Amino acid sequence: MVLYEKPVLLQEMKVDKMKSAASPPPRLLDALIQRLRYMHYSIRTEQAYVYWVRFFVRWSGMRHPREMGEREVQAFLSMLANERRVSVSTHRQALSAVLFLYKEVLAVDLPWMAELGHPSTSRRIPVVLTQGEVQALFAHMRRDTTHLLARLLYGTGMRLLEGVRLRVKDVDFARHVIVVRDGKGGKDRVVMLPRALAAEMRQQVDLARRLWERDRAQGVAGVYLPHALELKYPSADTSWMWYWIFPSPQLALDPRADTGEALAPLRRHHFHEKRLQRDLKAGVVGAGIDKPATVHTLRHSFATHLLQAGTDIRTVQELLGHSDVSTTMIYTHVIKVAAGNAASPLDGLVADAARSLLHEVQPPALPPPAAREPEAVYALARPERERCALVA
Repeated sequence: MVLYEKPVLLQEMKVDKMKSAASPPPRLLDALIQRLRYMHYSIRTEQAYVYWVRFFVRWSGMRHPREMGEREVQAFLSMLANERRVSVSTHRQALSAVLFLYKEVLAVDLPWMAELGHPSTSRRIPVVLTQGEVQALFAHMRRDTTHLLARLLYGTGMRLLEGVRLRVKDVDFARHVIVVRDGKGGKDRVVMLPRALAAEMRQQVDLARRLWERDRAQGVAGVYLPHALELKYPSADTSWMWYWIFPSPQLALDPRADTGEALAPLRRHHFHEKRLQRDLKAGVVGAGIDKPATVHTLRHSFATHLLQAGTDIRTVQELLGHSDVSTTMIYTHVIKVAAGNAASPLDGLVADAARSLLHEVQPPALPPPAAREPEAVYALARPERERCALVA
């Protein structure tokens, strides 16, 4: 048996090589997705790049990108800016997607790529709610998971996806801290767990525990694990410590699963972020807040209120996970305007005009009354003066 095993294996290897050589190359979007996952881009970036590449190909009349060059790319970007009137950030995202397609997928690196104009971004003052507005917002939100999640984001400064992706192992009730894993830029950081939310967070963990026990009893597939941890630790996806703190009430397919995979397992994903966005928008309308407040506004308000309370800016930088303190400095501009240290010159003109008007309307001062003796004294003293005159 051993004598025939190696020739059989060699023959199978040759057949596999012939199949792989004869197999057609992957489609453009499939090759794009494979390259994005190879370079460990996030699922959001993957979805955005696939959207823009598909848009670019359809706009060109279904031509292959290899057949197009600088003229077509410039025309596509000009169309986005002039006809679609997209924002600067959207314009830069579309440009990054097209450049990634040519450089990383098609392996084309031509001089005209470096000459493409990159739209410049401008620093904008973030929308910040006052503490009274935040309180009114929470009062007009539904008392469910979104209400707890909104207060948690405001109390910790976490981003939306950082909050919904929290796992059981990331919350330390003993030290009142939360470990944010794989945040923006793939960085980890530690934030505080508000003591005012500790009891409600424990209740949420208990609800997640009951849902996890039901999934285990029904044989539901484990949760999603990043970076192939499911292969390294085969039982980690079904363990309690990797379970979501805010699990979704429904099962769904993994968004990274292949579309042609008919037997893709249903998983329990985290709470969908659109539910919080929808409920918070309704709370803003109900509270009568005349500001374009979103979920990310809670993060801006967290940083501004900490700085107003006297927290060091370096501490705020670490809590927000900013790489550069200049990004955190944007909140100091909000504080300067809100503090009102510099008075407007118009206020001085109005105050001077009011004082002048008050001086003109005020009646002139009357002279002090002349001093005189009371009439009663003269009346009592008259008979005495007459008697003295007769005697004399």
